[in-house]
Amino acid sequence: MALASAFSLTVNASPALYSRSSRIAPKVVIVDAFEPEELSWYGTTEFNLLERNVTVPGFSPLFPQAHCTKDGSICQVVTGEAEINAASTITALVLSPLFDLTHTYFLIAGIAGISPKVGTLGSVTFARFAIQVALQREFDAREKPENFPSGYFSQGTTAPGVYPHSIYGTEVFEVNDNLRKLAMSFASSATLVDDARSQEYRAHYAKDPSFAAAAAPPSVFACDTATSDVYFSGALLSEAFENATTLFSNGTATYCTSQQEDNGILEALVRGARAGLVDFARVIIMRTGSDFDRPYPGQTAAENLFAHSPGFNISVQNIPIAGVPVVAGIVVQWEERFKKGIKPDNYIGDILGSLDGKPDFGPGSAFAGQKAAARRRSARRMGRALLFD
Repeated sequence: MALASAFSLTVNASPALYSRSSRIAPKVVIVDAFEPEELSWYGTTEFNLLERNVTVPGFSPLFPQAHCTKDGSICQVVTGEAEINAASTITALVLSPLFDLTHTYFLIAGIAGISPKVGTLGSVTFARFAIQVALQREFDAREKPENFPSGYFSQGTTAPGVYPHSIYGTEVFEVNDNLRKLAMSFASSATLVDDARSQEYRAHYAKDPSFAAAAAPPSVFACDTATSDVYFSGALLSEAFENATTLFSNGTATYCTSQQEDNGILEALVRGARAGLVDFARVIIMRTGSDFDRPYPGQTAAENLFAHSPGFNISVQNIPIAGVPVVAGIVVQWEERFKKGIKPDNYIGDILGSLDGKPDFGPGSAFAGQKAAARRRSARRMGRALLFD
């Protein structure tokens, strides 16, 4: 692909200068976090994301531009890594007067750690739930009470295994399961890449029957994702966050992948949806398995973390291999299927019930099933946390 054909557009972002008709209205926005994910899309022959490069005020200084096809139907943003960068960039995108995102589908497309209980290196996963597993109280493990399985326990509580009494609002997000199933059906048409180094490495996990999924070839499947700014390794932390995923979702979510951005992205999109700027029913979470969250039998947690997992390369390659059919499916079937939206049958939104409906996890809606702005609620604050009365 010749980069000389690309052009850069830098603009004054004053809202008064841009009418809705002059704004870029993407059918799909691809959301990546860092350079390897970003670059993975640039070799595809189906579309060229470098035909239109738009500088967006408020984006990361490392990734200051949105990249779009010439007609603006497909765009890509790169948030920068971890939750603060992710939330900041997506907030800047949602509020930008350069874009009309009211009918846009958002494909979160990145790599992640993966549990050997559920999947393997190079696998492509689609999540319904994103859980902010590290939003908890914590002791250093060397100082934790003897009966605590790890140093982590829920906000506002004094013991592990108790649902958080103090709700911040970003602990759990749920996205459109009908859309997830469609995205998986598109991605399942792809032939995922694998390599000898990944096959050799994953074979170590076959020694433990509970890790049978880790020893299998990469595939496309549904499971859920855990968000943590901390890049963790080891059986104890992985089990602690696996337990938090189960606890926070009332047993509905299946812990599978771990990453550093998704809850930040989703919170920005929920706030955008409340403002009528985006449609939260149009969010897809796709993560590929880059490395295992815990060691194989005989390996230490440190060795697992420092192993330079051979799955990195194939996980990056499989982002566009699985993602291009998803993007193309939406664009090609736009008029007859996707323009009007895919109606969800499940609850969508955050743990607070900030959009319509009542969450099927957590303590229930903070707004009695109404939109957040529709009802004043009785609440009290402890620090920054919201406690429901």
